[in-house]
This record gives sequence, C-alpha cells and structure tokens, in this order.
Amino acid sequence: MDGTDKILVLIIAIVCYALALSRKINIAYASLGASAVLMILGLLTPADAFFNAINWDVLGIYWGFMMVSYVFMKSRMPELIANRILCYVKVERWAILSLCAVTAFLSALMENVGVVLMMAPVAIAISKRMESSLFHYLIAIAVSSNVVTTISMVADPPAIILAMATGMKPMDFYWFLGKIGLGTITFFGVLVAMATLLFQFRWMKKVVDVTREDIPATKGASILFFLGVGTLIIGPEFGLRPGFAGFGSGLVACYMGREYLKEMVTEFDWNSLFFIVGIFMVIHTLSNSGLLDDLGKFMVGKGVDSPTGLLAFLTWISVAFSAVMDNVPYTILMIPVCKSLAASIGIAAWPLLYGMIIGTGIGGNITPVGATANVFACGVLEKHGYKVNLIEYMKISVPFSVAAVLTAHILIQIIWI
Repeated sequence: MDGTDKILVLIIAIVCYALALSRKINIAYASLGASAVLMILGLLTPADAFFNAINWDVLGIYWGFMMVSYVFMKSRMPELIANRILCYVKVERWAILSLCAVTAFLSALMENVGVVLMMAPVAIAISKRMESSLFHYLIAIAVSSNVVTTISMVADPPAIILAMATGMKPMDFYWFLGKIGLGTITFFGVLVAMATLLFQFRWMKKVVDVTREDIPATKGASILFFLGVGTLIIGPEFGLRPGFAGFGSGLVACYMGREYLKEMVTEFDWNSLFFIVGIFMVIHTLSNSGLLDDLGKFMVGKGVDSPTGLLAFLTWISVAFSAVMDNVPYTILMIPVCKSLAASIGIAAWPLLYGMIIGTGIGGNITPVGATANVFACGVLEKHGYKVNLIEYMKISVPFSVAAVLTAHILIQIIWI
C-alpha cells in the first residue's frame, strides 16, 4: 500500500477502536462498519476477508465452549465442588482462599462472569454467617476469576486467539519447544497471587462452619468439556480443525441443554462474537498495510531494541491498557505487533507474545471496570448496600495482579529470553 492508503487504514482503525471503547454505539457495529468502509474503499476484498482475515477456528471454539460452559453451570457441579471444599475449611481467611481457588479452577474451564455469579451466593452466605464484609469476598473472587485467563487454551478468548494465530495446541500451553509454556508460567503466577491474598487477609481468623449439602449435580457437562478439550488435543493429528472440535462440542451442549436452548441462544454474547469478526478484518488490513512493521522499526529506532526491554515494555503496557479497554481487540492488535518487533531485532516472538498476553489477561483486574467479571461483582456488592471505593478495591487488586504478572515476567525472562 502507498502512503495514502496507510493513512486511510490507520484512521479507520483508530475510529473503530475509539467507537468501541466509547460504547456509544454497539461494538459490533463499530468493527463491522469499519470493515465495510475498508471494502468500499478497495483496501480489503470480500474474498480476502472471508478466506484470510476471519479466523473461523477462533469463532468455532469461542462459541462452542461458551455453550459448554453454560450447561456446565446449569449442571450445578460447580456448586457441589464449592460446598465440598468449604466443608473442610475452618478459618475464615482459608475460606476466602478456598473460594478463590475454586473460582480460578472453574474460570480456567468456563466463562468468568458465569463463575463469579455462581460463586457470589456462596460468598454471600458465608460472609453473613461470619458477620464479615462481603466486599473482601466478592472482590477476591472477581480478581481470581481473571488471573487464570492464560492458564489453558480455552480459559479466555485472548488465549484462544493466541493459540489460533500461532498454531499452538492445548498441551503447548504447558510444555513447548523444550521449555515450560504459557499455561505453566501462568500457574506459578497464580500461586504467588493467591499467597498474596492470604497475606492480605491474615487478620481474618474467625472459625468457619459450612454444612454438607446434598446438591443434585449432573456429570454430563463435565464429561463433555473434557471430551471437547481432548478432541482439541488429538484432533489436529487426524486432520480435524480446532474450530470443528469447538463447534461440535457446542452443538452437543445445545442438545444437552435443549430444555433451555432458547435461553442459551438469546443470552450468548453475540455482540462480542460479531465484534471479533469485524476486528479480525480491520487488523488483517492493518497488518497487510505495513503499518505494524513501521511501528516496529520506529520503536527499535528509539532505542527499544533489546529482548529484555521489549519484554518489559510489552508486558506492563498491556497491563495498563487492559485495565481500561477490552482485551479481545487489544490481543488481536498486539499479536502482529509482537511478531513484527521480534523480527526487527532477530528473536523468536514467543517471549514477547507471552508477556503481552499475560499482561493483557491479568491487567483487567486493576480497576473495577477493567474486566466484565469485576463489573458484575461490584454490581452484586451495590445491590447489597456496599459502595465500591476505588482505593479499597485497588488495595486488593493491585498487589494481587502485580504479584501474578511480575512472577510470570521473571519466569519468561529467565526461561525464554
């Protein structure tokens, strides 16, 4: 593309992101509208958009596993797991840690907001019984749901997008190219973050008394989830595309939840799905324009030309940006940026991608509006008469998030740089 085309692409991309961030119009309209403008101007062809720009595997996995998570939630298995664990906890600070551990585990398997809304009643019941502030329980649960966004391939849309953009398979998240992978690094970050929570709540020493409940949970959704993940792992060895595995799992989930199928379809976040479709086309055009390569050369020219410096920059700038913006479009935008920067200084892109995606996933914890799960948790608090104070919120979220990201950053530096 010539200079004029590059400027047009940049302006359209900026307007698209500005409209999406403002939330003054439907975010799907912003990205699809921008894509339409690119096609009208001849900067993107429909064939290129359909066959090259849109990552159908990402969409198939995203839709399919959101359907699976819905029936998993309806199965009441998560409630049963929480109850059984809490039956063995005797001190309040360990009760909060247990709730957070269960939340983190479930969030690695299903949608974060659903986990928070599912764990909220348990937290409310325990806080009332302990005559303690619900604030500490719900904020701790919310940040714990977001800290595991890169612990597995299906934990969160950015992880799925990264895997599809780089060809990573589910097991590559744990051991990759002879080194510990993204998921394993995230796991150590989660452990340190949980220890930080335990330290913050060290003053909560009341005795917990939770009775064992006979919760009629079904196992079908749990089995479906693990079969779906198994298919993602072994399917490519037999020529099965990941998107078909995800989409197929979603169809089975729809059949399993057929009695509330209408609810599953109508409550699914279609706006985000179509927004992703549009943003794929915008970023594809942006990447093909050469602007991202120009950005890489600019940064190197300004002295940001060492692997260590780039890793630190991308990790912590991602934390800052994801605290105020949606992590899906940011991830789609930054993957080609990381690749371009890595190529410009002659290194593999993996450490930069890892730092960026971890910062993106966890950085949303910093503020009450940085992640959807946080917004819902604060909404529950307000319904119960609590005013969410930013400073009090950040007293929990900042040490927790910084501990997780810093641990991951150090591990990436030691192992991958």
